[in-house]
Amino acid sequence: MRLDSGKISDLNKASHVYHDQELDLLKNKVNNLGIDPESVIKGLNSLQVATPSWALGTGGTRFGRFPGGGEPSNIQEKIEDVGLLKQLSGQTSSISLHIPWDIPKNAAELKDLAGSYGLKFDSMNSNTFMNDPNGENMPKGLSYKFGSMCNSQEAVRAQAVQHNLECIEYGKQLGSNSLTIWLADGTTFPGQASFTKQFKNVVNCLQTIYKELPEDWFMFTEHKPYEPAFYSTVNADWGSSLLMAKETGERCLCLVDLGHHLPNTNIEQVVSRMIMEKRLAGFHFNDSKYGDDDITVGCIKPYQLFLIFNELVEYLNGNEHQANDLAWMIDASHNLKDPLEDLLQSFDAIALAYAQAAIIPRKALEEAQYNNDIVACQEILQNAYRTDVRPLVREARMRLGGAANPVQAYRDLKVREELISKRGTTTTITGL
Repeated sequence: MRLDSGKISDLNKASHVYHDQELDLLKNKVNNLGIDPESVIKGLNSLQVATPSWALGTGGTRFGRFPGGGEPSNIQEKIEDVGLLKQLSGQTSSISLHIPWDIPKNAAELKDLAGSYGLKFDSMNSNTFMNDPNGENMPKGLSYKFGSMCNSQEAVRAQAVQHNLECIEYGKQLGSNSLTIWLADGTTFPGQASFTKQFKNVVNCLQTIYKELPEDWFMFTEHKPYEPAFYSTVNADWGSSLLMAKETGERCLCLVDLGHHLPNTNIEQVVSRMIMEKRLAGFHFNDSKYGDDDITVGCIKPYQLFLIFNELVEYLNGNEHQANDLAWMIDASHNLKDPLEDLLQSFDAIALAYAQAAIIPRKALEEAQYNNDIVACQEILQNAYRTDVRPLVREARMRLGGAANPVQAYRDLKVREELISKRGTTTTITGL
């Protein structure tokens, strides 16, 4: 399914008759801050966020799953859905696959199909946190019940390494250039295992994988404090992740998932530390109230998202950059909303936070910080946060051929109804 670009253009004209006036007013305000509004629009259009293959259908919890209709049941349909998101938002141009949920049987055909939608393949995600029903991530047939890379049994650790090497091979065929490793490894009971031995086992496995990493690839470690392990997790925090990365190699970097922190963690400071160490891989965007809730980006803590982008924009506008481009991806689970609508809302929240941070007058902020003028610092930040930057975001989207209001366009064009008529009401997304 592909949308008629003419219909999107017609919706833009009909729904935003005052857009030009609103945009002119905002441009004048931004100009008065000493910031070129065109640079903000350019930055917005370069902020392309990957769509994860597993987020295109209804997610769920251990208490149940309530799938809707028209969900993608194979990789081809998932690529089609990301193509729809690209047409509507202009903010995504790649899909990130999770192995073994989405094993590419014919990589050349998939690469061509993705290219026909203007898409490429983002980071490959390995999975050793479950036993695949078909054994696809268990080449030796051994269980990950007691951990994968941290496992006390060498054979299980070797199997986990082999699975990650297979993910690299799939990625090479698809044109990816990174491997993301999130481990559920840890313990649920005191005394279950040695903290030190588990950590060393994981590092040894990462080093083995790293040796086989193509020279133009990066490896991403990803921390999480708990779940499914509830007493200890091997890669529990940013310090553990950073230590693992440094022990592994220069192209091993640290990915930050916004839901993988204990309550009230200062995530923006974590971002700053990673940037200082030149080890920031990028982000998995989502939002949460209590833990790894994986809900719509910006729906609970939009100000925190803005503060995170404050650090990122400062880095992006600076002169010292890492060897890697930062990786942006949404990592969310949609149990109640239409998954595509949820993703469109998340893309919008990310764009808004970026635009708000991009209009902070940096020189004024630095001067206030130097003078210890705390009130001025707060005024500068909150003035940017409270500025309605939606006209800039709309303009950026429309210049890419997207919809001024992607969610409304999705509904007006009856996209979900079309998908249901094509795929039916009982399809289930792979992997969930």
